[in-house]
Amino acid sequence: MIKVALLHFCFEDYTIELANSLVKYVDLTLIHPEKVSNVCSNVIDPSIRVITFKKPRIRDPRNLLSMYAMIRIIKDIKPDILHVQETNDPWYDWTLLLNKMPPLVTTIHDLFRHPGDSMSVFGSEYTRRIAFFRSQQLIVHTHQLKKILIEQFRISEERVNVLPHGELGSLYKRRGNHNSQTREPNTLLFFGRIWPYKGLKYLLQAMPLIVERIPEVKLIIAGRGENIKQYFPNGYDEKRYEIINDFIPLEEVSKLFQRSTITVLPYIEASQSGVAALSYGMGTLVVASEVGGLSEIIQHKKDGLLVPPCDAQSLADAIIYLLSDRNLRQRMQTAALARCQEDLNWSNIAAQTAQIYYKKMNMQNKY
Repeated sequence: MIKVALLHFCFEDYTIELANSLVKYVDLTLIHPEKVSNVCSNVIDPSIRVITFKKPRIRDPRNLLSMYAMIRIIKDIKPDILHVQETNDPWYDWTLLLNKMPPLVTTIHDLFRHPGDSMSVFGSEYTRRIAFFRSQQLIVHTHQLKKILIEQFRISEERVNVLPHGELGSLYKRRGNHNSQTREPNTLLFFGRIWPYKGLKYLLQAMPLIVERIPEVKLIIAGRGENIKQYFPNGYDEKRYEIINDFIPLEEVSKLFQRSTITVLPYIEASQSGVAALSYGMGTLVVASEVGGLSEIIQHKKDGLLVPPCDAQSLADAIIYLLSDRNLRQRMQTAALARCQEDLNWSNIAAQTAQIYYKKMNMQNKY
């Protein structure tokens, strides 16, 4: 059985679910910083070997020692394949450039820095390109990202693989308190980091239009990022808006999605969306902007609705359309949950990932 080391610094949810299914196909060791351990505890398959290392904050020069420890771990494992979940950490990128590494597979979740995202590490959008070129195989979640890698970064087509982002509802149900929530028939959810590219202002512009047709509508805004007060300079109606402008504890996330009828993604830019993946697994309908990879994730009028970006009227019309038709909601919910057993199913994604490993090994043996 092929020996794989799966290394990650971020995108913990994706990595957890991939690892839990991947261990059925390969001899797997999971490597991650100690600070990530709490996120992964109790939801990782106990048959997976887990190795941690100390990883200080990004500006701390002790990262040199951290990267040395990481390299020692990889060398001790002697994996046939090192699979890395994309990182925005320049320390890793330079380590990758300056050290001999095992055959490398890298999953790229985002190619570029999101507009207005102040949490991105300065310079990482340049250093992370090292991973693009040092990896023998790349995995992305949409064909749009594959096209960009080929055309803008001159990566050969045979090195770029498209695998969907698996559903995350199952993970958050396991993390929850197992008490199912009553779905509120006219409740919308905006979930995740609040940055300009998420387009919250367009959803807020749409709300008065929705209220005209559906007076009972309510919007939950849950996440942190920008100061939420800038969106409500004159305050807000607490019966209309429920605002949680903070980090949402992992065990509380499932409650928000189970309560809500529609998750709204009014993004002005997107490569893929973990929020959509979470919504599908929770059976929560999705209305999203037709931008970037969202148009590949959401199947318009089958398991969700797509609208033009930056268009409050179209966004309002789509939400009204869904909230006004119970049968339509049930059909779309059934279709979304069915996809969780098909292309968004982690076992299927893990099997395809293992095929990429073997493809890399076969190519290496060929030459």
